[in-house]
Amino acid sequence: MESIINVLTSLYREESGQGLVEYVLIIALIALAATAGMGTLASSINSAFTRVGSLLGKYVS
Repeated sequence: MESIINVLTSLYREESGQGLVEYVLIIALIALAATAGMGTLASSINSAFTRVGSLLGKYVS
């Protein structure tokens, strides 16, 4: 645990760590947007499968 704190402290003191933080923030924003979009996409896919299932049910029964 102490080594992690030492690494974070050294990154805080160095300016090169600033770029790393910016990349982490960008990745976090992309992950948040992807997660938010998955809910909408999942409901659309579920709706499409329901429609296909009902159409196939008419011909199979």
